Amino acid sequence: MGCGNFFFTVLITLSVALITYNILISANAPLKQDLPGPSSRSTLLVDPVIKMPLERSRRSSFGKKRLFHTAVTASDSVYNTWQCRVMYYWYKKHKDGPNSEMGGFTRILHSGKPDKFMEEIPTFIAQPLPAGMDQVCVLLKFGSVLVF
Repeated sequence: MGCGNFFFTVLITLSVALITYNILISANAPLKQDLPGPSSRSTLLVDPVIKMPLERSRRSSFGKKRLFHTAVTASDSVYNTWQCRVMYYWYKKHKDGPNSEMGGFTRILHSGKPDKFMEEIPTFIAQPLPAGMDQVCVLLKFGSVLVF
């Protein structure tokens, strides 16, 4: 009986110490009072952790932004078409916003035939692979796959 009491006494003592430590640390931590998302305050131009290459920082001083192109692969299924329409809606909504780096948007339709949403969403029609060619492959350098 003496061992059981000692074990529970040590367990309760360590639990109280841990809870007290967490309360003290949490009480002294600074809390953000603003909502998540883009803030109205000026954003940092220099990341303190990741250093920007010199040639990139010189290029940005001339006011020329390098915009991102969004490419979305799609099939002709109803659900996938709905997803692409939602993505294109939000792309158009935020493309002309302040500090936006969004360039173009392309839906890559791999069904091989046009659909009725080609007028709504910029689309490239890719021909499907022949039977047996759509096996799993290892992609080593993803950055060099899509070059426009």
